[in-house]
Amino acid sequence: MHPGGRNRPHRTAGSGQPPTGTGGLVPDAARCDDLQVDALERTLTRTGAYGAMIYLRSHDRRALVLSTAAGVPVGALEPFRRVSVQGSLPGPLAYRSRRTVHLAGAEDTMRRFPQLLAGLPYAFASAYAPVTYGEETYGVLCALWPAMPEGVPAAVLRKLRQGAQRLGAGLGELVAEGGTVEGRGSVLELPWPPGPAIRLGLFDLDLQTRAITLDDELRAIFGFEPSASVREAPEGSVAEPGPGRAALELVEAIDPGDLPKLRTALRHAERTGRFRPLRLRITDDTKRTRTIQVWADVRDGGGSAGRHLTGAVLDVGTAAAAAQAVERLRRGVFSLDPDGRFDYANLGAELLFGVPRGELLGERLWEALPWLADPAHEDRHRAAVISRQPTAFLARRPPDRWLAFSLYPDAHGMTGTVVPGTNPAGDDVPGSESAAVAGAVGEDAPPGPGAGATAIYHLLRLASALAEAVSVREVCEVVAEQLLPAFGGQELAIYVAADGRLHLALQVGYPKGFLDPFEGTPMRARLPGAETLTSGAPIFFASADELSSAYPGIPLDEMCAWAFLPLIASGRPVGSCILGFDEPHPFTSEERGVLTALGGLIAQALERARLYDAEYALARGLQRALLPHALPRLEGVSVAARYLPGTRGMEIGGDWYDVIVTPGGLCLVVGDVEGHSVASAGLMGQLRSAVRAFVASGHPPGEVLEHLNRLLLDLGSGLLASCCLIELDPASGRASGVRAGHLPPLLRHPDGSTHVLELGGGVLLGVDPSAAYPAEELTLPPGSVLALYTDGLVERPGTPIDQGIDRLRSSLERADDAASLEEVAERLLADMVPPSHRADDVALLLAALAD
Repeated sequence: MHPGGRNRPHRTAGSGQPPTGTGGLVPDAARCDDLQVDALERTLTRTGAYGAMIYLRSHDRRALVLSTAAGVPVGALEPFRRVSVQGSLPGPLAYRSRRTVHLAGAEDTMRRFPQLLAGLPYAFASAYAPVTYGEETYGVLCALWPAMPEGVPAAVLRKLRQGAQRLGAGLGELVAEGGTVEGRGSVLELPWPPGPAIRLGLFDLDLQTRAITLDDELRAIFGFEPSASVREAPEGSVAEPGPGRAALELVEAIDPGDLPKLRTALRHAERTGRFRPLRLRITDDTKRTRTIQVWADVRDGGGSAGRHLTGAVLDVGTAAAAAQAVERLRRGVFSLDPDGRFDYANLGAELLFGVPRGELLGERLWEALPWLADPAHEDRHRAAVISRQPTAFLARRPPDRWLAFSLYPDAHGMTGTVVPGTNPAGDDVPGSESAAVAGAVGEDAPPGPGAGATAIYHLLRLASALAEAVSVREVCEVVAEQLLPAFGGQELAIYVAADGRLHLALQVGYPKGFLDPFEGTPMRARLPGAETLTSGAPIFFASADELSSAYPGIPLDEMCAWAFLPLIASGRPVGSCILGFDEPHPFTSEERGVLTALGGLIAQALERARLYDAEYALARGLQRALLPHALPRLEGVSVAARYLPGTRGMEIGGDWYDVIVTPGGLCLVVGDVEGHSVASAGLMGQLRSAVRAFVASGHPPGEVLEHLNRLLLDLGSGLLASCCLIELDPASGRASGVRAGHLPPLLRHPDGSTHVLELGGGVLLGVDPSAAYPAEELTLPPGSVLALYTDGLVERPGTPIDQGIDRLRSSLERADDAASLEEVAERLLADMVPPSHRADDVALLLAALAD
């Protein structure tokens, strides 16, 4: 389809979708389609993109659904028909952030979005603009260009954003008028731009009056000005008799050598009622000679109207000559439409393929030639379609003939050539096994374009995401995030097996309380979720009737189809996964195979995660046991502490804090042993106990750290540690503080001003056995707050730690004067610590003097 044309779009096959055109669509759906068609046409014309797509959010807003496409076959985008809005792909990122995402080529894509490159490993540039209106985000407008080293120009990206905003405004108006906007199961696919034009003109000749009428297209073929009719053709011309300038021009345009056969054909038609097709040479207004073809029928006008010769003139330009020239070539030449179907093959291709041309036309390349049904060959075709770059490959036609293919894509489809090739001795080139691969797919559901790549992509994407999930909950969340959008499901439940029973680990989309009766179901129960695990085979139900027939009386919700997958790792039952669909869903052989394989990946990840959770709980329990269970309460001072373990891996760290009551008040301690391991935690416990012993013995702060330094060296662990110790008299506010390579504490004054206390001290503990740690005396006013902390609170990758300390100082300074110390501690953590993915442990100790 030409971007400015008015060709109507068509829909690819989908489940339960309205028929082609707007007649079968509800009004708001038809209007939504029209808005999308307009947006894609404008995108292609204004940005120079060769392909564009629109994703709309699903009704549950958990997925983005491919809704409209132009310039790229939908089959090539199969792995990305539905994507999670939380996924690691550029489209979902643009949707979540409401900002345009731009990728210059394959290298940029690999660096930023490797999951996209796993599904489309080709060189192309792309951009993704959010479709927004006010506070709403309806989807994403995407566009594709050839790969650009410098990226898509800013002016082009601006036009893409403008198109997305225009679409968003239209969708917003539709919603304001009561309509709905959501992605559906089928894809609105705009026809591709047409190839070189073939013009068809119509004429009508009254055989009684000799009046001839030409339509504007036929007049344009001859180079005439538009007019309604040409009357009274001269004697001996196409229309006889009578003079007429336009008719004379018509005769003059026809080659004189062809006029006799034209007159003979007209007289034969008048006499017998049949017109013999003609090929005539004409000279147009540019003085170029072309060949046209003429067909016509003699029709009885009825009554006094007389008989008419009604027909058509076809101007094929150079197509006929081109086809004849290609037919003369000894090499094979063929043409594929955008979906990979043959629409032409010359004699050379017929001979090399060993298949009559009539059996090739309308069939996909790898379906018409089963020995090409290999994922490697299909991938070459997809690469040419997506990247718009020529590609070549070698294939073996059974039994032992090698053929070299070259594919040349453009906006209209693809031209291919094939010539005899040379046996690549010793190279593992796909070919001989292709027919067996194709036969193994099954006749009930022949794979569409890229079907094998789609399955591989789903496996790779889930495997990549599961590799980053460590706990059972994270694994379950990843599965929900990936499976539901990928297969169009609405419900997901994951059960884990323990002590012969199934326990719910995660549910998504189920009515509240629906799964409660199934909690603790015995693994031997007569239920599909249990039987799939005990039998080790997946169970699929395409409709509610199938499920009710197999399990009479089983409770049902609003779902209409289900997949029950066994989760088995290394022969051990791990659990089961249930996927529900809100419409009947016949599972193809490819879907069954992919879901079964995904079940194996999920099982392995769950088994690993369960082991992680058990060890994590043990490690965290050990760490908690080494920290104070409660803080002492003293008159004139309040204390609060927080400890957060790191979230990377299950190693435990060496951060600690303590509050020790002394005869003169209390001693505040914060320390950090390097590393994250059981050894670090164990050494932390020893140092904490040693500090308590030294303080209880009456040693001043400086001597405590000197003794602690020598003890650490004597233990021979090879680990270093930092420590900050402040001894405080709440009654007088006098304090003595010292540091051993630790970060400086903060002091907040009663007026709210906060500054860093650059206490004296010495090097890290465990470095120098003779190191001295001189303490510094200071006085704290009533109402002041001390903050001691470890580096996990202020350190961030790529940011100087001084900036982190200043952020903490600002956060403490902004603390509400009326807030309790516990509330202040929570506020500091909220400001400074990310909610997830903490690289290091965090310890925070606050002490506030009473006013």
